[in-house]
Amino acid sequence: NQSSLGEFILLGVSDQPHLELLIFVLILISYTVTLLGNSTIIVLSCLDPHLHTPMYFFLSNLSFLDLCYTTSLGPQMLVNFRSADKSISGAGCVAQLYISLSLGCTECLLLAVMAYDRYAAVCQPLHYTAIMSRRLCLQMAATAWVCGFSNSMVQTILTVRLPRCGRNRVEHFFCESPALLKLACVDTTINEIELLASAVFFLLVPLGLILISYGYIGAAVLRIRSAKGRLKAFNTCASHIAVVSLFYGTAISMYLQPPSSYSQDQGKIVSLFYTMVTPMLNPLIYTLRTKEVHG
Repeated sequence: NQSSLGEFILLGVSDQPHLELLIFVLILISYTVTLLGNSTIIVLSCLDPHLHTPMYFFLSNLSFLDLCYTTSLGPQMLVNFRSADKSISGAGCVAQLYISLSLGCTECLLLAVMAYDRYAAVCQPLHYTAIMSRRLCLQMAATAWVCGFSNSMVQTILTVRLPRCGRNRVEHFFCESPALLKLACVDTTINEIELLASAVFFLLVPLGLILISYGYIGAAVLRIRSAKGRLKAFNTCASHIAVVSLFYGTAISMYLQPPSSYSQDQGKIVSLFYTMVTPMLNPLIYTLRTKEVHG
């Protein structure tokens, strides 16, 4: 409840005021681009019958996800950077932790589903429509959302229940598990093991599946006869892998190390990549390069 949670102070980079303005401007730009790019994809996917395909069904899911994900963090960070008062209510902090973690976990799974969809399209072109039926697409997307929100519920409850003995100064831009675990005044080994286990399930497993999918796709691309076709397919794969590596790489460096060894300055900057930078790049990389969207 509110009284026992009190309020939290999100310190961010308040010890380096010159950085505050720089990060404020960068977040403002990336948030604006994220809103524009992802809204465009959702509107196009709904309006254009040519885009009623599994690939665009998953892309609209990803765009909607990224809109919610950046909105759960961006506005609050922007307000925080420009105001002297760095506080957030206890309920606000819990809501931010739950919503952003839910959406982050869902994105981890959704990116793996999208890689499987690309694998089916490239490696099983004749059976593609049979494999990726409307029903399977809905089931896979729903599974990603349900798993993301369920895991985050467990994570949030475990984090919020830890006694903090009055500590409320969070060394971060927003309320995130590793930073909040640092406030606990009891042993957090159980929490750290649980966080590690869910990081393996939501980060390493999907990343492994994505790399396997792209391995098969790469092998199929090498068999393409025309050099132009090969180059085009290779470009698309390379750009997908770049964004995926940025998202999983930075999230892994944050969640697959024990919070006790978590370096706060490094962690703060790293977290901006998977919360702000990747959602901005997703629409640019996945969609704005495809000929259907240009059309």
